Amino acid sequence: MHDTVKTSPKRRVLRTPSDLIQAGLAPEAERSTLDAVASQFATAIPPAFQALIEQPDDPIGRQVIPDERELSTQPYETLDPIGDDALSPIKGIVHRYEDRALLKPLLICPLYCRFCFRREHVGPDGGLLSDTELELALDWVRTHPSIREIILTGGDPLMLAPRRLKHIVQSLSAIPHIETIRIHSRVPVADPARITPELLDAMETDRAMWVVAHINHAREMTAEARTAIRSILGRAIPVLSQSVLLRGVNDTEESLEALLRALVTARVKPYYLHHLDAAPGTSHFHVPVEEGRALLARLRGRVTGLAWPTYVLDIPGGKGKVPLGPDYLVTGSDGKVRSPKGEIASFT
Repeated sequence: MHDTVKTSPKRRVLRTPSDLIQAGLAPEAERSTLDAVASQFATAIPPAFQALIEQPDDPIGRQVIPDERELSTQPYETLDPIGDDALSPIKGIVHRYEDRALLKPLLICPLYCRFCFRREHVGPDGGLLSDTELELALDWVRTHPSIREIILTGGDPLMLAPRRLKHIVQSLSAIPHIETIRIHSRVPVADPARITPELLDAMETDRAMWVVAHINHAREMTAEARTAIRSILGRAIPVLSQSVLLRGVNDTEESLEALLRALVTARVKPYYLHHLDAAPGTSHFHVPVEEGRALLARLRGRVTGLAWPTYVLDIPGGKGKVPLGPDYLVTGSDGKVRSPKGEIASFT
């Protein structure tokens, strides 16, 4: 079962400083800096994503091209910002909530986001569960009847070969207490050609299957990405999205509105808008919580409720997600509840 990650010789992924320089995404003068970043964090930019980069510092390039600021760690940044390690009872499993658990069959991704909260762990050479380790993880699920939902993450589960993914999905589907299987993936926008009929067949199950796609900018919703998403929807698998609020990517009214509209137009329901997790070397992407709340408040009423995500903070230490949505009603000193514009709420 070690035919796990499929690659194609016809597809060239940019991985090294030399690749970036030759592609015109970084100058030769930055080679030493790029080498220093590469010694700590993986790089991968697949052709489909590379084609979207107009300038290295545009909203697409900013997400995937290494930056010297990644070498600066702030005091509040930690190697495990959401506490996965402490909540991992066995390799490949993270158990934070009573009724669901993460299963991480690999730590390989189609591209490596410069703001990833697992950036210390992911990379093209690591994190693949062996057959024995995978079966031990599945046995852990079998012996925990309170678990009703498994979230396949990593890494990116859709980087698995169809045979490996099918084995995992069928194994989970055979566990009586598993009701829902969720796949978190960047593949539909990062490398949509991977969404083949064989991969879709591997996702077949009699349980509730959901795909949550990581999408941060409207330009990621290319014709190829929409086709890949439509093929998933065509298998009766709902598609949600999760995005990260990122400085210089989607932190304006115009960019966030465009993203939300592009998602709904493609029949993707915005699910989470994440406040940035404090991974090492990511502070240049940081948007303060109050700025994020104000941004969403300004968009309320401008976009359909179908496009409205929940703005969340994953509290460090494994405490879970907390909604950060803006306050639309405030209580004044007179005890009356008012809207932000000052009107008194009719129910007070």
